[in-house]
Order: sequence, then structure tokens, then C-alpha cells
Amino acid sequence: MPQARIDPHRPTAVAHFDDGPVEYRLDRRGDATVVVFHGGHMHAGLALGEDVFTDLGYTVLVPSRPGYGKTPVNTGESPDRFVHVVRQLSEGLGIERIAAVVGISAGGPTAIAMASRYPQAVQRLILQCAVGALPWPDLRTRLGARVMFNGVTEKVTWTLVHGLMRRAPNIGLRLLLRDLSTKPTGQVIAALEDKDRATLLALFTRMRSGQGFLNDLRNGPAPTMAISQPTLIVASRHDGSVPLAHAEALASGIPHAELVVSEADSHFIWFGVDYPMITDRMGRFLGSDLAG
Repeated sequence: MPQARIDPHRPTAVAHFDDGPVEYRLDRRGDATVVVFHGGHMHAGLALGEDVFTDLGYTVLVPSRPGYGKTPVNTGESPDRFVHVVRQLSEGLGIERIAAVVGISAGGPTAIAMASRYPQAVQRLILQCAVGALPWPDLRTRLGARVMFNGVTEKVTWTLVHGLMRRAPNIGLRLLLRDLSTKPTGQVIAALEDKDRATLLALFTRMRSGQGFLNDLRNGPAPTMAISQPTLIVASRHDGSVPLAHAEALASGIPHAELVVSEADSHFIWFGVDYPMITDRMGRFLGSDLAG
């Protein structure tokens, strides 16, 4: 069964442009490249769910979005501004054509903006548990984020979370998974395989928000009608963070879109029992003929 893998020590680099610096990771494999925009609290040094692309031989380019990692928030506070810098980055790395842009969770609007702004360069769009045109997040999460992830509290919040994951992992997982699933948290944790549990713990002990998450909350959705590329949308019906309605709205708003609904227990589709089916579908989508 294909598994989500995470390496918490992926090396990154920083490129400098007129608009500001961008942290990125480039995993060179084949001639074709996939650009991945991860979601909230993630940066280029963390890899989750990318193995489906590297296993197929794709080179993977992962920029840290504004406010995350070593990419300052003012490099491109809006998705439309940031993708201009990412295009400069990809061209500077010798990447003229992009086989697919992948937007995960809060990285969805950035992927949509990239596909919309550069239709001649981007061949396909893949959205995973992505934020769409509907209001996001709910009011409780929005207000809580302003308290927990502002410039004064963000470091303290994640220091406490990281310590909790090391000293009391069961409590830590319950705390962070409770808003990521519509199912009872205990049921979600009990269903995790040991390797998936280890992956989540490794992920949660490396996450940071910087100024990125609050910046995500300020940005509105990217327009979907401008998307001309074939689009594959994957979302879990049990996602408590980005409800399935977002994926349904994206599928309705993008002309050439296909929606695949996962039975994963939470926002993390990579740990669902049907992930092998999803990886197979993504592989076929990436290999599809674009001539028509």
C-alpha cells in the first residue's frame, strides 16, 4: 500500500528576487516537474504526500509560501503576487514547463493563481483538501488563530505543541486532530497505523506558522473560471478543516475538473484506506494525453 512519507530534515535553499527572498526545496528526478504548494503551518523543509510524484519520476519543486519558513510575508502577500516570484524561481532553475501545480489545503488558492496566471507553462492542476471560494475557516478557528499565531504568541504556541508531542503524544494528537475530522477524535486516532501515527508526530513536532497562517486568513479565494487546464480535485468527506463543500464548489467552478472523494478519516487524505486508489488516479491523470 502506498504510504505518506515525511523526512523532517529536507535541505532547502533561498533564492533572491526583486520582490524578496523565497525558500524552496528542489528534488530533482526526471525532466518533468511538479510544483507543490503546501498548506498552513508547513514550509519547504517538510514533505508530506509528495512521494506519489517522486515515485513516478517527477522532479518536485516546493516553495515556502509567504510567511512560512524563510520566505518573508512581504515577498508576495497575495497568491497572485507570490506566483509571479515562483515563476521567476522556476525559470531560474531551468523549468520552463510545469507538468502540474499541486495546491494542498490553504495552498489551494496559490496553485489556482499559478495555473490561472501561467496557462502556457502549467499543464495540469491538482487540488488536495484545498480551500475554495467558500468562507474559510469558521469564526472560532479564525478568532483562535489570531490569539495563538500572532507575532507575540506564535513561537510560544508551537513550543508548547512540540513539547506536548514529545512528552504526551496521545494528548497532543487528540488536541490537533479534533478540528481536522468530523469523526470522533478517538476513533480517528485508533484507526491510524503505527507508521501513520509516527508520521503525524514527526510532522506536528516540526510545524510552525510564522506570519503565514494569519496571512492565509487575509487572502480571499482565487478565481476559478480562468482555469483552462485539466484539474483533479481530491477531498475527504470527513474533513473537519476544509469541508467537502469547498471541493464541490471548486469542481463546479473549474471547467475541466474531476472530483475524487476520499474516505479518509480526516483532512489527511494520505492516511486513508483508499489512498492507493487516489495515488493511482493521480498517476493516470498526470500521464493523460493533453493533445485533445
